[in-house]
Amino acid sequence: MTDTAAPAPTRYKRIVLKLSGEVLRGGSPEAIDAATLERVASRIAEIRGLGVQICVVIGGGNIFRGLQGERRGIERTTGDYMGMLATVINSLALMDRLEKMGVHTRVQTAVPMEKIAEPFILRRATRHLEKGRVVIFAAGTGNPYFSTDTCAALRASEVHADVLMKGTKVDGIYDRDPRKFPDARRYDTLTFERALTERLNVMDSAAFALCQDNNIPILVFDLNDPGALLKAVRGEKVGTLVTAG
Repeated sequence: MTDTAAPAPTRYKRIVLKLSGEVLRGGSPEAIDAATLERVASRIAEIRGLGVQICVVIGGGNIFRGLQGERRGIERTTGDYMGMLATVINSLALMDRLEKMGVHTRVQTAVPMEKIAEPFILRRATRHLEKGRVVIFAAGTGNPYFSTDTCAALRASEVHADVLMKGTKVDGIYDRDPRKFPDARRYDTLTFERALTERLNVMDSAAFALCQDNNIPILVFDLNDPGALLKAVRGEKVGTLVTAG
């Protein structure tokens, strides 16, 4: 009989991973780049293999944003609903790739569309997590004027996540834009209070307030770094961690 190795220890048992829709575009002109989708899914599968319970919230900016609609003459509420549908497309694509890797996945939507995905039901989502399934929350909060950042913070609060991890294009939070200012300073850790005082762009205000009120740490890291997500769940130093202090 062959011994099965135990999963490596992790700092977090349950996480919410927030991704922008633009992540799936990669450097491709296509809305969803196949190679990029494969890389993102493989990193999620890797940490799932460690026994981490994973919820994912992904934006729709690679397809459509509500604010883009306003500039095109589309009423804001209508544009936001269009953006919610874009998040469903991205969620289904990620689910398909994860399932093909053998990772059992469920998509739950805030806007009912039962022929496509499950409706968001907290108890059902929690049960999926307990059974080792990845749960992808789509269609935002189901309400216009609320971002997918806010959705991620809300779901993290509801499922009692240990941390909200936000994958971005930079390796943490800086005192100013590092792409414009080479001498910008990166923070290893921050308190919610300091982030507010210094007006650092962590998340939109509603999302940030939800995390602060419910004492959910926010970890901002570079998703393009192949090892960053794995290091993060193991508790190694990566990105910027925002906590109550």
